[in-house]
Amino acid sequence: MNSNLLKIFIEVANKKSVSKAAKSINSAQSNVTSRIQQLEKSLDCKLFHRIPSGVILTKEGEKLYIHALEITKRIEIATLDMKNLLVEQKLIVGSTESNALIRIVDFLVIIHKDFPQIQLKLITNTTNDIKQLLLDYKIDIGFISGIPDMDEFEVLNIIDERLVLVEPKQIDIPDVYISFKKGCAYNDFSEKFFNKDIDKKFTKLEFGSYETILGCVEAGMGKAILPFSIIQKYNYESRVNIVTLPKDISYMPTCLICRKDNFPKISEYLKSFNF
Repeated sequence: MNSNLLKIFIEVANKKSVSKAAKSINSAQSNVTSRIQQLEKSLDCKLFHRIPSGVILTKEGEKLYIHALEITKRIEIATLDMKNLLVEQKLIVGSTESNALIRIVDFLVIIHKDFPQIQLKLITNTTNDIKQLLLDYKIDIGFISGIPDMDEFEVLNIIDERLVLVEPKQIDIPDVYISFKKGCAYNDFSEKFFNKDIDKKFTKLEFGSYETILGCVEAGMGKAILPFSIIQKYNYESRVNIVTLPKDISYMPTCLICRKDNFPKISEYLKSFNF
């Protein structure tokens, strides 16, 4: 049953006249008549009696009128609800700890300023966990370290990030590397980097705080590989030795991603966001 036909039917019933209904909806009288005939054919019953002053509902028409009012009202409500959804109502953001430290506050403040109607929620975790939260539809967008390698994801924005090797200033450095917890992209990178030399065995220490990692490096406990932005954030540039890594391996951008089948309503805004 076509909802447009029902709207025309209601208008004719209310006006008790095909010509008045046609004028009301700005349509030709012949078009309204054909639409009523189309509805009657689909229902296999007569909906109006013709009288000298116009038309009145048949018993079948009176039954349909009640249902038609309810159906068209529900469609109207649904349409309004969907139009409201064109404006993001809630945005759940996932972020790595490193990105949360460096730029997430400014990002959320600007989003709130530009879209005050959006309810914001932040979840921080490792890159691997953020990816899984996206796959499970538990967050809408996520900041991860590195370019995603899964077809389900769409990259909305890319933020340049360079990794550096951080060492203590002392000469005698133990064969220890210090890393963030498992699931962090920097952890995975560090593991491959420090274990590439089969003749040298590095011991691994894991901590859940970048400030702790830098403090331990400064104290001489070992080395670490971190984004230079983290070192700047904690003002460690003069407190540790910073070794530049080869360009072909040091580039690990922070990517803002979403699911390809679940684009946020403000995706175009996010693509043009200036981090």
